[in-house]
Amino acid sequence: MAEPWLSADDIAAHLGVTKDTVYAWIAEKGMPAHKLGRLWKFQASDVDEWVRGGGAASSGADTRPD
Repeated sequence: MAEPWLSADDIAAHLGVTKDTVYAWIAEKGMPAHKLGRLWKFQASDVDEWVRGGGAASSGADTRPD
């Protein structure tokens, strides 16, 4: 069976981030997404692979010490 396409809300919930963060990652970090009309769609396996590869990692310039 084919993997279902997820919405921005779905992928945000999957990753535990806000939808705004998802849109920022698409624009700034190359998060794997496909635009269908005005909607963004995602495959969880592609996004998971991108996260594991460090795609969502913060750059040194915008990290703050705890």
